[in-house]
Amino acid sequence: MEFTAAAVATDDEVEFEFPPLFRTYRSGRVERFGGTDKVSPSLDPATFVDSKDVIIDPSTGVFARLYLPPATAPGGKLPILFYIHGGGFCIESCASPLYHRHLNAVSSLTPLLAVSIDYRLAPEHRLPAAYDDSFTALRWVFSQTDPWLAQHGDFSRVFVAGDSAGANIAHHVALRAAAEGLAIKGLALIHPFFWGSVPVGSEPTEPDFRAPHDRFWKYIFPETEGMDDHRRNPVADGAPSLADLKCEQVLVTVAEKDVLRDRGTLYYKKLNESGWNGEAELFESQEVSHVFHLFHPETEQGKAKINMLVDFFRK
Repeated sequence: MEFTAAAVATDDEVEFEFPPLFRTYRSGRVERFGGTDKVSPSLDPATFVDSKDVIIDPSTGVFARLYLPPATAPGGKLPILFYIHGGGFCIESCASPLYHRHLNAVSSLTPLLAVSIDYRLAPEHRLPAAYDDSFTALRWVFSQTDPWLAQHGDFSRVFVAGDSAGANIAHHVALRAAAEGLAIKGLALIHPFFWGSVPVGSEPTEPDFRAPHDRFWKYIFPETEGMDDHRRNPVADGAPSLADLKCEQVLVTVAEKDVLRDRGTLYYKKLNESGWNGEAELFESQEVSHVFHLFHPETEQGKAKINMLVDFFRK
C-alpha cells in the first residue's frame, strides 16, 4: 500500500513543463497539451490525392507519409517535396489532421509527390534525434526504394521544406545534404523557429519571456552547445556558413504578428550576405501569426500563402 502511494505521488510530481507544448513527470510520463490527433492515410475525397505510410527505420519506428496526386501518368515524373512538420520538436506528427490536409492540398495543386516525415519527438527522444531521423529519411528518399518515388519522382527537382521547428530541421537537413552530395533544388523555410541569446528586432527582451524558452531548449537538448548553438541560431558566430547550402533557391516566409518573424528575416539577410549563389525570396504575410495557413487555409490569406508555396515548388 505504501509502495502504491509513493508511486502515485511520483507520477503526480512535475519534473518540467512548457505550456502550451507538454509537461513531464518524475515517473517519466509525458503529458502533451495538443497536437496528438492523427488520421489514417487514404484516398482524399476532395483532391483525389492518394497517401500511404512507409516505415523507413524499423529500429526507431520512423516512418513517412507519401502523397501521390491523381492522374499521374505511367512514367510521368513529379517534383518531390520532402516535408518536415512543426510542433516545437515535441508535438504533432505527419499523421496530424493539420498536416495531412495541408500536404493533400499542396500535392494536388502543384502537383507533386510529397514525403512527410514522422521523426521521433522530444522529450522522450531528446535532440538531436529529430535532426538525425529527418536526414535518415532524406537519404531513404534518394535511395528510390519506394515504388512511388522510383516511378514518379523527378530527382532533379527535390525540395526540402518545413514549418516552425520543422523549418529549423529543414535548414540543417539541407546543409547535411549539401555536404553528402544529395542534390536539393530548393529549400522552403515557413515561419522558421530560430532563436538566440541576444534579442533581435522586435523580439521580447523580458527575462520572464526569454528564460522559459532557454530552459525549454536545454531540457529537450541536454547536449546543446548553448543558447547560440548553431542548431538554434544558424547565424551565430561559428555556425556553418549559409553559403554551404547547395540548393538553387531558398524561400523564407514570415508572419507580421509572429514572434519569430525577425529571426526569419535575419536569416534571409544573412543568406544574401553569405556569398551563396542561389536565388532567395522573402515573403511576409500581414496581420497574421504563426503558421496561420495550417489552421485557416480557407481564408484569403491562407489561400494566398498556399498558392505562393505551390508557385515555389513549380519552379
